Amino acid sequence: MGSVNYVYILVIVAIIIAGIYAFKSYRKRLTTGCCGGGDSQNVGRIRVSDRNPAHYPYMAVLTIYGMVCSNCAVRIENALNTIDSVWAQVDLPQKQAIVRMKYEVNDDDLRSAVNSLGSYTVMNIERKKNVSK
Repeated sequence: MGSVNYVYILVIVAIIIAGIYAFKSYRKRLTTGCCGGGDSQNVGRIRVSDRNPAHYPYMAVLTIYGMVCSNCAVRIENALNTIDSVWAQVDLPQKQAIVRMKYEVNDDDLRSAVNSLGSYTVMNIERKKNVSK
């Protein structure tokens, strides 16, 4: 009988420790964002100088798995915007990146730019015609 009470105490202690860990993790996410980098203002945004959609004849829509906050969106935009002649904008609710290109960039390069960040996976790339001309 005494050993049964000891097991219950150990289970309760384990639950308390797990609860403390979960609370600390939740509190950290509230203050630093889901991916630990703070709000999107702390992540430097790479700005594209040419923001005229008519200058970008090629377009692709990337569906991205793993994007959950504005910090994620900025990181993905930055990774894509480092590719020469690319202007990317992320639509977080749709889990997509709209990528405008002055020159056609192959799917492997687009996929590699996002997947190399580690936390995200490009699930689909759909080529579209740029109608902004």
